[in-house]
Amino acid sequence: MNYRCSSRFYFLLWLLSLTASAVHGETVPLKRAVELALSHATAGAAAAADEQRAFASYREARNQYLPQLVVGSGLGASWGFPLSLEGSAPSLLNVNSQSALFNPALREFVRAARTEWSASKLQSKDQRNQVIQDTVLAYVELDKWQALVDHLQQDEVDARKMEELVDARIQEGVDSKLEQSKARLNTARARLRVAQAKGSMDVLRTRLAQLTGLPAASFETSKDSIPALPEIQQSDDLSAKAVQNSPVVQAAATKEQAQIFRARGEHRALLPTVDFAAQYALLSRYNNYDEFYNAFQRHNATVGVALRFPFLNFSQRARAQAADAQVVRAKKDSEAAQNQVSEETLRLQRSVEQLAAAREVADLENQVAQATLDTVKVQMDSGNSTVHDLGNARLQANERFTTLQDADFELEKARILLLRATGELEDWAAGNR
Repeated sequence: MNYRCSSRFYFLLWLLSLTASAVHGETVPLKRAVELALSHATAGAAAAADEQRAFASYREARNQYLPQLVVGSGLGASWGFPLSLEGSAPSLLNVNSQSALFNPALREFVRAARTEWSASKLQSKDQRNQVIQDTVLAYVELDKWQALVDHLQQDEVDARKMEELVDARIQEGVDSKLEQSKARLNTARARLRVAQAKGSMDVLRTRLAQLTGLPAASFETSKDSIPALPEIQQSDDLSAKAVQNSPVVQAAATKEQAQIFRARGEHRALLPTVDFAAQYALLSRYNNYDEFYNAFQRHNATVGVALRFPFLNFSQRARAQAADAQVVRAKKDSEAAQNQVSEETLRLQRSVEQLAAAREVADLENQVAQATLDTVKVQMDSGNSTVHDLGNARLQANERFTTLQDADFELEKARILLLRATGELEDWAAGNR
């Protein structure tokens, strides 16, 4: 009997622990969320596939220097002189091998493919940074709403109490219907803010679940896991640093170099080429070879080189001119990428200063509103303020507090975007700064 009671007791404790964990959710540190996002995000997998495709294209061009071996046969009956089948004599077994020996155009195309592979690596790095940025911003915003939702729910409770108090005063003939409408409006505003907070939290949890693969319903953030953001000095030349570290700029410059190699290859396609070629054929006796050739033998082989000297190829000249135009386009794209990164970084750097000033204003306004609310409470106790004065002061304090939280997040967001621009976001998210 005692054993059964103890078993039931431990079973109830286990159920309570499961219920508590389901209610409070799983607390995921920022570093862990970023690691999961990098290994799970679909954008990263797509970038890796593009990189693999570029590497395969490079190998395809490079392997043309390796002998290609084709084994087959050309079986068929002959009437009269044995004519060829698809350019080869009828044979029981046919082995062909061919590879490039001297090909100036191919050499440049291989360089272009290898350079494009390097560009795909840089694009993968930029996509990796994008995944980290999306994860960090969603995590920080969710943390903001988690810290704010309790405050907003308390605001809604206070607004409902004020509405009930106003209703009671109206029944006593103290307040008018206008005050009742104002109280209901304040309650509706508080309820709207709570609904917006919960809706934003649901969307952010779903976004983080898609990035990390964790269940959305149980995703909880940890404020302590978010590293402190570095201070931004307006005198620092962050634009130059961003241009130097930006994978977008590096990828654009690498693509420009690849286009230069490709255009050079198109021009060198007009130069002579030398290919290695070899062929072996096992001929049959029923194709009338012995009737038309005095010295017939079944085993035949040819090994040598194929020389090509292009003289007139106007189509290739046009391709070379088109490739030159692509080089000009790639150069302009590279310059545009540098200008865009530089301008965007400078805008972020200046916006940090503006948002810091806006945050200071919001903080001071919040302090004034809280001080005013405390003063009205004291005056209420002494009978020098009305219920409506207290409601207005509390409403003002709640609005100022929400504005302060929004200003905090906007400042953090600008600093995070600036870390992405300067190439320091991953180290910061990992806690290496």
